[in-house]
Amino acid sequence: MTRLTNLTLRNYLIALHDVAASAAAFFAAFYLRFEGAEQFSERLPLMLRILPYFLVFSFVVCYLFNLTTTKWRFISLPDALNILRAATVLAVALLVLDYILVAPNVHGTFFFGKVTIILFWFLEITSLSALRFAYRYFRYTRVRHHARAEDASPALLVGRTADAEILLRGIESGAVKRIWPVGILSPSIADRGQLIRNVPVLGNIDDVEDVAADFARRNKPIARAVMLPSAFDPEAHPETFLMRAKRLRLIVSRLPSLESGDAPRLAPVAVEDLLLRPSSTIDYARLEALVKGKSVIVTGGGGSIGSEICERIVAFGAARLLIIENSEPSLYAITEALAAQQVEADVDGRIADIRDRDRILQLMTEFKPDLVFHAAALKHVPILERDWSEGVKTNIFGSVNVADAALAAGAEAMVMISTDKAIEPVSMLGLTKRFAEMYCQALDHDLGVQTARKRMRLISVRFGNVLASNGSVVPKFKAQIEAGGPVTVTHPEMVRYFMTIREACDLVITAATHALGVPRSVSVYVLNMGQPVKIVDLAERMIRLSGLQPGIDIEIVFTGMRPGERLHEILFASEEPPVDIGLAGVMAAKPNEPPMQALKGWMAGLRQAIENDDPATIKAILKDAVPEFGSNAA
Repeated sequence: MTRLTNLTLRNYLIALHDVAASAAAFFAAFYLRFEGAEQFSERLPLMLRILPYFLVFSFVVCYLFNLTTTKWRFISLPDALNILRAATVLAVALLVLDYILVAPNVHGTFFFGKVTIILFWFLEITSLSALRFAYRYFRYTRVRHHARAEDASPALLVGRTADAEILLRGIESGAVKRIWPVGILSPSIADRGQLIRNVPVLGNIDDVEDVAADFARRNKPIARAVMLPSAFDPEAHPETFLMRAKRLRLIVSRLPSLESGDAPRLAPVAVEDLLLRPSSTIDYARLEALVKGKSVIVTGGGGSIGSEICERIVAFGAARLLIIENSEPSLYAITEALAAQQVEADVDGRIADIRDRDRILQLMTEFKPDLVFHAAALKHVPILERDWSEGVKTNIFGSVNVADAALAAGAEAMVMISTDKAIEPVSMLGLTKRFAEMYCQALDHDLGVQTARKRMRLISVRFGNVLASNGSVVPKFKAQIEAGGPVTVTHPEMVRYFMTIREACDLVITAATHALGVPRSVSVYVLNMGQPVKIVDLAERMIRLSGLQPGIDIEIVFTGMRPGERLHEILFASEEPPVDIGLAGVMAAKPNEPPMQALKGWMAGLRQAIENDDPATIKAILKDAVPEFGSNAA
């Protein structure tokens, strides 16, 4: 609740209005009750003595029910309920005054009377509400007038009315500009024939051609369609609507989900929007509690995953952020993007390679992070199959450097971004990531049995393919379709898991909250990726969404599986069964922790093999460290 010392001039003017409204209701109730009777003049002196105390009390009541501090422009049902509560408290106060204090002791009879008090209750509600709602209506009509006057495009809103109401409020408040909603197409039968904020529901989503033709006949052609979140539900057939909208030459936009508290805004419809399973429910308060006021380091902060983690970290209130990146253009891009957002966090970026142990140790020791998110890695499967030693240098020794430096700098936790390819790996990417997981698990276990020092947590978070990330199949297919084809798919039965960058990064931070919030039990977390997607189906879907026919306009060519690939990714190895941790979207793998001494022996052998440029020894050591390597190639 706002303190009295923080009240502005506008708040005091509102308080003056409420006091005047209460005085008017007080006098009006008496006048209507005793009009033309001698009782009114007889009661007037005592009324004037009571009035100042009553008005002070009314100010306090209105303040306590937030009437003094509520912005009239956005008055709504909760504010109307507060007016009702305030009027009821004041009426009860008059009842107590009349029946307990004044009537029997002073006046000898009831001074107000029940009829006067009931009249006051109605008049108080009216007097407190009238000017507020009049102002609200004035602002509403003015915004609507401006929206129509600014060459706003007539638009159809597509989706359920609950989603449409959010966008309509955004238009009324001025947050969304240059569109004028003329109707709603809803998949819900219960919405038909309804008016939502004065905009009619015109039919089902499948009725778009009929609705567009009707407006065209009336010389009011529709120019745009806005797809609401519910329009992307599978049962709403978003692909079909998009193809119809393209034939009608409608500009199609979308209203992104507002779960994270973003302001209403419109964005282009991307193919990725049509590939999503229902997103996990994110507890943003939990994430903010972890990050707010903390000092955070993100390695690989210029990559697709790392840059999104940086944006989420500052969004959740981190005090300081250090971005470590070995690509100068990528580092420049993310620091400029954060600067453009005018974030409150103190953001710094440093060029560094995680292979350089001394440089990483120096940066972390100077910065003294609370949290470290390790996203830097080599991730392209076919490239790493050719250059084994480079994968070992970055994904294994680089991760060891980051973990050791985080521990030396006194961090609370280090979170390593891993991959589902680390489970019973068949590729060098999966193999090196699994080895890095094992080192983090062993170090986390050793810290857990120590009592003399701060117990830093080290966890790994596995997930599958991220839509629109660097190297993702979606941008590759887009480019091939734009070039006229063919679209290349490795194998007709190839299946992968997909999720958005935003959801993946939020769930990574969610896993960190669990690791720091419960006794040390698990150190490998796995994101719930939903149902896998067949890559050839994805290719066909993207071709159709471009207005073309697979096999006719754009050919799909199967090129064969590449080295290190398998048809089906798995989420858990046979020797690490899943553990339910009670978090939506996140599971854990039962620890399978090798002893640190064994890991150090393998690492010494890997260093020697790399120095000798001996791929056979590298493979033999890694096979010894990860016996399940190559056991599930399908």
